[in-house]
Amino acid sequence: MGEVFAGRYELIDPIGRGGAGAVWRAWDHRRRRYVAAKVLLQSDAHTLLRFVREQALRIDHPHVLAPASWAADDDKVLFTMDLVSGGSLAHVIGDYGPLPPRFVCVLLDQLLSGLAVVHAEGVVHRDIKPANILMEATGTGRPHLRLSDFGISMRKGEPRLTETDYVVGTPGYFAPEQLMGAEPDFPADLFAVGLVALYLLWGRKPDSQALVEHFRAHGIPDAPEGVPAPLWGVIANLLHPDPESRFRTATGARKALAEAAQLLPTPAANEEPVEVFDQLGPLPAGFGPDGPQVTPQRSPQDTPRSTPVPAAEAATPAPGFGPPPSAYGPPPETGGFHLAPPTATATTAPAATPPARAARAAGGIAPPPAKVTAGILTAALLCFAVGTWALTQY
Repeated sequence: MGEVFAGRYELIDPIGRGGAGAVWRAWDHRRRRYVAAKVLLQSDAHTLLRFVREQALRIDHPHVLAPASWAADDDKVLFTMDLVSGGSLAHVIGDYGPLPPRFVCVLLDQLLSGLAVVHAEGVVHRDIKPANILMEATGTGRPHLRLSDFGISMRKGEPRLTETDYVVGTPGYFAPEQLMGAEPDFPADLFAVGLVALYLLWGRKPDSQALVEHFRAHGIPDAPEGVPAPLWGVIANLLHPDPESRFRTATGARKALAEAAQLLPTPAANEEPVEVFDQLGPLPAGFGPDGPQVTPQRSPQDTPRSTPVPAAEAATPAPGFGPPPSAYGPPPETGGFHLAPPTATATTAPAATPPARAARAAGGIAPPPAKVTAGILTAALLCFAVGTWALTQY
């Protein structure tokens, strides 16, 4: 079975990795459901301050995947969120290549819907890219997108955690003003949405620098290959190098997108439907749809008799009692997950004296176990991070 974290979250198998930590599929013993758990790789104050900012974000929206809870144990900290099994937009492109324009419009509408709520909270995401846009495994049904990974997001007006000349984000999805060191703002997120739109329509990452240079030198170009003209009118606005010339809000971009979608040609009758597959794969042994599978413990009455039974008696059932136990197959497996602790094996060796008791007998005080020391260190770092963040607000 997996490692149990903070007495509540059972880490099962890794499903992703980011710059600040690994993401695991986990079982929440309190809520009785599977969740995604992001475990930090480091415990320095800088990383913990980012962690405090990210886990503090509470946005309840169908197209936003925000943290739901957090916990600390030993020298690790984690926060959990809903488990999304359809992979990211990068998985969808890997399966299908360029996507149909109407399908892309549905995805962009959902992305802008979630982003509008994020911006309404005063938060700039700063890292919108295909890998951070997750998909529910909906098969050939209507797709369902979730904007995730708020690790470098920040509220407008919050102090930066890096120098002003240090650009935070993913290369290739920066807005031009980000490269110039401008303060994070909502139009920068909208520029990244435009790049994601081209990625979905082309099936490959666009060259953002070439696009910006072309806009500046020649103005808005005609619709490129594979992009319908009505949809290009929206995307070109999102990609304008001047943030003052872009949509000012995600809601405004979403309204323009809805109008453009009405002008798109009807899809061909033989157009292949896009299917969003389950990318997580089956649960490992010992886990089922309802959580850890508990192997039943045999009662003393089920224990085989130690006295040998004559062959004739074993083969002949007693009157009125049916067939012998062996006729029902082998005894239950003894492996698997057990809620009850294993029974101690009898031994003649004397029990070891606990260190604390031995220290008291000697008139001293036992040092705290390493696990407790690590837990105290983590708690101290968390307090330091929270305190640092609080001080920056004044």
